[in-house]
Amino acid sequence: MQVNKVPTRTLRPAPDARAVDIIDQTALPHAYRILRLATLEDTARAIGAMQVRGAPLIGVTAAYGLALALAQRPDDASLNASLAMLAATRPTAVNLHWALARMQERLSPLDAAERADVAWHEAALIAEEDVAQCRRIGEHGLALLRPLAAKRARLEIMTHCNAGWLACVDYGTALAPVYAAHAAGIDVHVWASETRPRNQGLLTAWELRQRGVPHTLFADNAAGFLLAGGGNCAIDAVLVGADRIAANGDVANKVGTYLKALAAREAGVPFYVAAPRSTIDFDCAGGADIPIEERSGDELRVLHGIDTNGQTGLLRQLALDEATSNPAFDVTPARFITAIITERGPCPATSEGLRGLFPETGNA
Repeated sequence: MQVNKVPTRTLRPAPDARAVDIIDQTALPHAYRILRLATLEDTARAIGAMQVRGAPLIGVTAAYGLALALAQRPDDASLNASLAMLAATRPTAVNLHWALARMQERLSPLDAAERADVAWHEAALIAEEDVAQCRRIGEHGLALLRPLAAKRARLEIMTHCNAGWLACVDYGTALAPVYAAHAAGIDVHVWASETRPRNQGLLTAWELRQRGVPHTLFADNAAGFLLAGGGNCAIDAVLVGADRIAANGDVANKVGTYLKALAAREAGVPFYVAAPRSTIDFDCAGGADIPIEERSGDELRVLHGIDTNGQTGLLRQLALDEATSNPAFDVTPARFITAIITERGPCPATSEGLRGLFPETGNA
């Protein structure tokens, strides 16, 4: 995708060092800042603090973090300790654990002297696969959107959180079909919810603006009103990403997704989930088995913004001792999902549908 009309990815190997450069997403949308990760500790901190976020991007970043660790110490103790540190950063997004398991399987049999170079190469492969998968998700999603677009002068899409290219290496998951539609000349407009308390909807608005896609940011609590046709709005489809898809088709995504799915069902609006194979956890039977991350209450107590002088800073809106609940994700039952869009195409949100697309998973 592009930032200020310059082709850009969220994560790129540094041209002059064994390191990776990322977009610091905690600075967006107020500032565009590149941050260099040179060590395992840098990587774990960036994932935990959400300087990188989005399930696919977290997995790619973790793979590179392991490669950075093994460049310093490639022995078994370092490999195991690094895997444990990275795995502990975010519990819900299964792409993280998928990428680490793949790296471990590739690296464990090797002599220590071989590991650093192989790890770097494998991380690069995971990154390029992510780009290709997201591109194909966009193509398959576009095929679902075309019939909807044919009925209207303008295609109206609602999304939640940020599942665009900022959440991946490039293209995105839920926004990939939107970008494909825009590139195909379809008049498409996106309704992006704030997604408090981290306000990832602001990231969606930022990247849509960079791409020139018409959009409107709306308050989270207005989703049901808009889906019901309030304000003369007629939403054609809801498109969201996922952090983990259970074997039965239940989907964990940013908290607030479930409410949109309920409202979409009541309004008769299709509800699509877009995600690559690495987000599907065939070892997880259903949504009740997905661990839900509880994040710091300060995400509710403190706001990050920009003042009238153009200076960024923090503003406290709640007392230090105010009791809070801050689950980062919720689970949308499979019965509310019209289809899951993967790099191999769409399928019903059922165990049969998922295994039909990925038969090589066997009975795992």
